[in-house]
Amino acid sequence: MDKKIHRIISLYDRLINGEILVKADEAKRHGVNEKSIQRDINDIRAHFADEAEYNRELIYDRSKKGYVLIQNSQKSLTNSEIFTVCKILLESRSLTKKEMFPIIDKLLKCCAPYKNYLQVADLISNEKFHYLEPHHGQKFVEDMWDISSAVYEHRLMRIRYQKLKEPDKVMRLIQPVGIMFSEYYFYLCAFICAGEEMPDVPKRPFPTIYRIDRIAEYEILSEHFRVPYADRFQEGEFRKRIQFMFGGELRTIRFKYKGVSIESVLDRFPTAEIIGHDESGWTIKAEVYGDGVDIWLRGQGDIVEVTDGGKLT
Repeated sequence: MDKKIHRIISLYDRLINGEILVKADEAKRHGVNEKSIQRDINDIRAHFADEAEYNRELIYDRSKKGYVLIQNSQKSLTNSEIFTVCKILLESRSLTKKEMFPIIDKLLKCCAPYKNYLQVADLISNEKFHYLEPHHGQKFVEDMWDISSAVYEHRLMRIRYQKLKEPDKVMRLIQPVGIMFSEYYFYLCAFICAGEEMPDVPKRPFPTIYRIDRIAEYEILSEHFRVPYADRFQEGEFRKRIQFMFGGELRTIRFKYKGVSIESVLDRFPTAEIIGHDESGWTIKAEVYGDGVDIWLRGQGDIVEVTDGGKLT
């Protein structure tokens, strides 16, 4: 192998592994002058500049008195961010191994230097080994972009859906308005159309919630629809009110919380408002869609006392 090529490969490998390159030391190591090492460094720097997907930059660090390879923070995740995202993904248990693991592996390859890749990979290796797939076993990551595009472009969809307690699949013409994730599953929020002749008219004034893994078939139509709730509240506000993944009318609930962690309640209810507080607890008011909240309230036992669950008019 040509000596220069061998030298550049050596410098490159050590930079990838997080080492600091000092010109004088490298010149002595390879038996050349410092100008040769500088040309090698310039070639390596140009390589990373030309290959934007690396998201790395070769710089001179005055505090370390040498050249180091850093991540471009404006274009890539930091190692701590990569580790955090990997943990969230694995503990969500939302995808099959065939879809989850390639995503994790691609994230890990963004770590720099290489020793940090090994560290993060080792930290999550046990979780990968014991990873439990969702029982539905469905692959749908490729479909997510199609469906999200329909949401973004306000295009009608026709779906065939498998209900939980019914063996036969039902056909629906829908107006998709959002994709959400909650407790292991991805959901499509959509308004059911009143009929083929009136696709722009919702059958109900509130959305229906579909688990995406239960959508057996779908077709994205060329027709667009008008967003029916645009004048009432923004999509971000809409999403705050359907965190229990049950369709139904918009309701206002009030309850007394007697537990010790009011923060957990406020996080559970993005629309929550504390309207009272005394030595026995906090009085909470919140807006939600559907009846899913009733399941949560009943599950809290004596630490929650419902004072008003009337529906909004």
